[in-house]
Amino acid sequence: MDKRGLLDLAINRIPSLQAREKIYLGKRFDREDDFYRLSKGDIERIISRHLKRPWTMEALRSQAERDAAASRLRGIGYIVYGDDTYPPLLRELFDPPLVLFYRGMLPNPERPLAAVVGTRRPSGRAAAQAYDIGRDLGRGGIPVVSGLAMGIDALAHRGNLDGGAPTVAVLGSGLDGIYPVGNSALARRIVESGGVLLSEYPPGTEPFKSHFPARNRIIAGLARGVVIVEAPERSGALITARFALEQNRDLMVASEGVSSPLGAGTRRLAEDGAQVITGAAGIFEEWGMAYSGEGSSGNGTDLALSLGRSLNIVCEE
Repeated sequence: MDKRGLLDLAINRIPSLQAREKIYLGKRFDREDDFYRLSKGDIERIISRHLKRPWTMEALRSQAERDAAASRLRGIGYIVYGDDTYPPLLRELFDPPLVLFYRGMLPNPERPLAAVVGTRRPSGRAAAQAYDIGRDLGRGGIPVVSGLAMGIDALAHRGNLDGGAPTVAVLGSGLDGIYPVGNSALARRIVESGGVLLSEYPPGTEPFKSHFPARNRIIAGLARGVVIVEAPERSGALITARFALEQNRDLMVASEGVSSPLGAGTRRLAEDGAQVITGAAGIFEEWGMAYSGEGSSGNGTDLALSLGRSLNIVCEE
């Protein structure tokens, strides 16, 4: 084991520490021994603020060892901010994760990713469009990154897999437990097809509500551009859109989401200047990439309606 050992896993476990503070500590220390000589008060002086929750260095060391053991047991790898394999676009974030856990194959840094997100309860037309966009991006060699949620996220992932691309799913929980459970089979397919599951949260972490806005910054941060397919006025997808703008990513909205009665948030983005696309061709055109394989086969509508019945989402034709 190198001199860093489990240092980054220990820093990652400091309660109430912000992501950028973890990065700062990770850069400041490069030896476990030096770090473990410190106290909670020393860390507070370094980051110039008080941390309310109590902890000890010995507890951090023990938790880091448990995280490493759990990751090995469950086939979970992890990379840290300073690694060559760390996704380069994530380095551009104001608050990138210090540690990124993964299951599967990390995305090719030479290949652009397109984030495709939206409501968990889409209309039928928007659901079909999400699948078709994901599929046609896959046919053109572009992986989709999304959040593995029900509705738009799952349909975009499925379409991307059917199009032949290694899709990327970012979770708001530990990778030892898939949330939502209903997408466990989809998660297995992603890994088996050469894609990857990612999370900044160590094994055993529950899917707390506060984790999902943080998860959305990673979705936007990994992508060259973000497509909001359909979003109501109050939607987590709009948080992803905000991150896209803050991170200087391309922001697009899907035409079916703009015209949908369920798409008030999507329409607002379009009114504010987001590009409206009817399909993956708009993304390829925006990025100056040639692609002639797009064309609906009807599978998107059929799959969306089938999933709509099984998941009780709104599927209006």
